[in-house]
Amino acid sequence: MVAYHLVIGKKALEFINALPSKSQRIVIEKCKTLANDPFPGQGDKEIIHRKSHKNIYRLHISRSFTAFYKIYKDEKMVKILEITTIEHTHKIYGRF
Repeated sequence: MVAYHLVIGKKALEFINALPSKSQRIVIEKCKTLANDPFPGQGDKEIIHRKSHKNIYRLHISRSFTAFYKIYKDEKMVKILEITTIEHTHKIYGRF
């Protein structure tokens, strides 16, 4: 049973489409898990605790990528806003 509808934003979709097919498959499969359980707890999901990033979560994907997403509880929707490499994430956002 899928608890949340998963939406992939344009920027995230462009990033996925530019990846090699094996990496695409890994990223997509990992992102799909958010539909069943988007909230932090077990594993590799965290809320970002910064004023400029309210209610934004991140998902680590196979030690290579990070997906940033937002949960819309009322709409039962998870929107993936951006996916980047781990290196890019640390450079732009710092280490959380």
